[in-house]
Amino acid sequence: MKNFTITGGEKTPFLTWYTEGLKEKFSTEGYEFCEEPVDDIRIVFNVIEQEKPRPFRRKAQATFVVSILEKNEEPENIFETAYPYLIRSLANHLIFIVNNKEKTDVYFITPEQGFYKLSYQSEEKDFFQKIYERLEPVASAQLVIDNHFANNLDQNLWNGNNITQKMYASGKKLDEMNLLPAPFPLDKYLSSRDMRQLKKLYGIGGLSYGNLSSRHDDKSFWMSASGVNKANMRVIGQDILYINGYNPKKNAMEISVPPRISPKRASVDAIEHWMIYKEHPKVGAIVHIHAWMDGITATEINYPCGTIQLAETVADLVRRADDPSRAVIGLKNHGLTITGRDLDDIFERIEGQVITQVPSA
Repeated sequence: MKNFTITGGEKTPFLTWYTEGLKEKFSTEGYEFCEEPVDDIRIVFNVIEQEKPRPFRRKAQATFVVSILEKNEEPENIFETAYPYLIRSLANHLIFIVNNKEKTDVYFITPEQGFYKLSYQSEEKDFFQKIYERLEPVASAQLVIDNHFANNLDQNLWNGNNITQKMYASGKKLDEMNLLPAPFPLDKYLSSRDMRQLKKLYGIGGLSYGNLSSRHDDKSFWMSASGVNKANMRVIGQDILYINGYNPKKNAMEISVPPRISPKRASVDAIEHWMIYKEHPKVGAIVHIHAWMDGITATEINYPCGTIQLAETVADLVRRADDPSRAVIGLKNHGLTITGRDLDDIFERIEGQVITQVPSA
C-alpha cells in the first residue's frame, strides 16, 4: 500500500513548511497520507530533536523511516555530525537540514554511508520534486534480508576448504588496502532497547562495510557474514557462510551451517551476489567495497543494500558489461561491486586503481 505519515517532535517554522511540502508532493503522486501511523505504513517522515532523537517504532520490516533534523549552524564535518543521528533514530535515511544565511542545504545520509545534498533558495519551484525523485524509489524498494538456516552443511566443509582459505587471505588484503572501515559501534549510540528493536526487525548486530564471496559450485557460494571483521574470517557458519540460494516463497536466503553453531546472518548483499552467480557461470568471485574507480558504469538510483531493486539493477549492469565475468559496477553514493574469475583476478585488477572516497551525486 502506498501510504505515509509525518510524526515526531515540535517543528520550527521552516520544518513546518518543509514537512507540508513533503505531504503535498507525496499526496499528489498517489500516496495516501495517514494522520496516525498504521501497522503497515510504508513511509514515515520522523522529525527528531538534536538533544533527544526519538526513533519511530516500526511494526513492520517494510516500513521505511526518514528522520529529519534541522540545524541553524553548519558543523565542521557534516557527515560525522549527522551519521550518529541516523543510527540513534533507527532510520533508513536521514535528512539533515542546515540553514545558512543565503540558502538552505539539505543533506541525505544512508546507513551505507551515502552522502549527497540538495540546496534550496527561496521561490525554487521544483525543490520538492527533486526530493521526491530521490526518496520515492528508495523508500518503495523491497528488502531481501531474511535468512533460513539449516544445520545440514557437509561435514567435510565444517572447517572450510581451499576457497574459504582464499577468502580469509582476501579479507586481510582488503584490510591492508585500507578498504575496511572499522565496524560502526552501534552500542555506543543505541540503548539496549533500541538494539533489541534493530535486531528484531533486521537481524543487525553491527555495521561493517564491504563484503566478498566466492563460488563453490554451480548452485552455491561462500560469502562473508554480516557485521564481521573481514580481516579475520575464520569460523564457518559465523564469519563465512555457505549460501545455497534464494527462496522466493520465504523471501529469504537459504544457508547451510555446521551443527551446534550460532550462525551470523548473511550480508545484506547476498541476494545481489546470488543473482550474478546464477546468470554468469564464469563469475567465480565478487567483492563489494565502499570505494570508487574512475571511468566506470554506475547505477542511477542509490537503492539501499539488501533490496531486490539494487540487486536487479547491478545484475543488469553486469549483464551489459563487455565481459560480465570481469565487471566493475558503481553503486551511486555507495561503492563498487566487482566480479572476477576468482578473488586473485579481482585484486590484480583493482590494485592501485581504487579511490577510497566515494563521490556524492
